[in-house]
Amino acid sequence: MTDVTAPGSVGGAADAAVREKMSLGAVSWALYEWGRNPYVIICTIYVFAPYLAAQVIGDPVEGQAQIAGLNKWAGLAIACFAPFVGAAADRAGRRKIPLGIVTAFMAVCIALLWFVQPGGGGIFPEWIWFPLLLVIGMAFPLTEALHNAMLSGATSPRLLPHVSGLGLALGNAASVLILIFTLVFLAFPGAVDWSWIPKEPAFGLDPATFEPQRFVAIMCAVWLVVFSAPMMLYTADTTRGMGWIQAAREGVGGVAATLKTIMRDRPDIVRFLAARMLYADGKTAILISGGVYAAGMMHWGFIEMVIYGISLSIIAVLGGFVGGWLDDLVGPKRAIQIEIGVTAITLASMASFQHDTIFWAIKPDMTPVWSFPYFQTIPELAYLAVVSVIAVSITAAYASSRTFMTRLAPKDMIGELFGIYALAGTATVWMGPLLVDVLTRWGQKNAPDWALQLGFGSIVVLLIGGFAILWGVKEQPAD
Repeated sequence: MTDVTAPGSVGGAADAAVREKMSLGAVSWALYEWGRNPYVIICTIYVFAPYLAAQVIGDPVEGQAQIAGLNKWAGLAIACFAPFVGAAADRAGRRKIPLGIVTAFMAVCIALLWFVQPGGGGIFPEWIWFPLLLVIGMAFPLTEALHNAMLSGATSPRLLPHVSGLGLALGNAASVLILIFTLVFLAFPGAVDWSWIPKEPAFGLDPATFEPQRFVAIMCAVWLVVFSAPMMLYTADTTRGMGWIQAAREGVGGVAATLKTIMRDRPDIVRFLAARMLYADGKTAILISGGVYAAGMMHWGFIEMVIYGISLSIIAVLGGFVGGWLDDLVGPKRAIQIEIGVTAITLASMASFQHDTIFWAIKPDMTPVWSFPYFQTIPELAYLAVVSVIAVSITAAYASSRTFMTRLAPKDMIGELFGIYALAGTATVWMGPLLVDVLTRWGQKNAPDWALQLGFGSIVVLLIGGFAILWGVKEQPAD
């Protein structure tokens, strides 16, 4: 059992001194994110997706376009069903069984990514990656909706934020841990002659057939199964509730009624949700496209991408602290505007790089600046510096957005509005990948040397749109 000091109520010192213990069921709920979230960091961003673009598809530019196209179709599917699932999840009966089924199915699909090889050398054709990643991309938000709906039954209201925060922290920590294992036991062996590094990759994996890069899918699948088991065993599931069809019908009806109410009485909340849909989709597109973009543009391989992932995952943690500091300093609305502005400027800067060029035209000396065998050139180090800033600003904006929502929402509607807040995030998840897909393909035909940059840089349109709508939101406190 984990001791957690719950925040005191206003009732007095006795309430403030109350100590609650985080139950095994609550910790098990948080462990699910420790098991599930590494897939996004390792497979979607830093390791498998760059391997897919460079080796399986065989061209970084075409790889960026095809993977963006995949995310576009997955996003459109999510936009169609996720609002219904999310709206129904809080009203439905048992969630653990459907969550277990979807999780198991997703784990199988993740494991099957092992068979994705250049030229279709495995037991499946080369194109199997598309349906596998499409199914995983649709299953993942289903697990989010079902898992989130179980939180209220996993712990007391007093400990809800602590358990939720523990889940997010564990998800990030697990990703860094697996990336470090990948670097030391899969990527470095055979590539560096350091005494503390094994001579060959673990488990007899063959780098010639890209087995280390493909093995990360097996690791993520096994990790997901192992660490979702405690939740299935120990986290409480509700035995009351309506059927899923009725729950979806009533849930969507409730969402529509709430939207009608806030459009009439709280138009600033509607404007904020519209702004967030755009800038949050832009930030998500940066995350899911950033690994493929960096690998293709900087010509980085397996080792560089794992180091890159570890570095940014650690640096991004600062964003939560920066977001809180800015909230206190200038208020959450101005904080979000600053964070979106910084993200847009750094995104434009990222799109100004090539492996030998910075800021579109500057060709620096390419002589190695240090003895470390990776990230030796000025463009590489400058790119790392710029990307570190965007990692912090993206994380900070997520934190500040939640804070601003609590400022705008009336206290008697905060639960409903955070439900809509979550659902709104699924409505436009296809827009960022669509921009990347269309502009990358346009660049292939019209500006092939800058096709990657045109596709990736086009995401700035969503950031600017969100910033513009947010400008008209009045930062008035809720009743």
